[in-house]
Amino acid sequence: MVGLLIRESDNSTLLTRVKWCSSFFCRLRGLMFRRRLRQGEGLLLVEQFESRSATAIHMMFMFFPIAVIWLDREFRVVDRRLAKPWHPVYVPAQPAKYTLETHPDLLDAVQEGDSLVFHENL
Repeated sequence: MVGLLIRESDNSTLLTRVKWCSSFFCRLRGLMFRRRLRQGEGLLLVEQFESRSATAIHMMFMFFPIAVIWLDREFRVVDRRLAKPWHPVYVPAQPAKYTLETHPDLLDAVQEGDSLVFHENL
């Protein structure tokens, strides 16, 4: 499933092509081995429950930096970070259910506490 990511407070579109990634293999692969990520594109990793450890990511086999934005079950931003290639682990400061991996430019567009909305493209 692919959709849009919108900031709820001002209804602005943050990303136009976000892949919903809830299967084990999709979450396992993430963005590994990709050579680039376009602006407006992202991968939304979905866990079964909120957790710090389950939403931790690694940057092994990554060739470019990404913005990582962790969201709780209500799609509220709980942490965000610039993740650099080959870094062993990034863990959110607060429990999260969703991990958004996207272009680094999005770090300037969201703040902790922002509420986001995912809309599936039809």
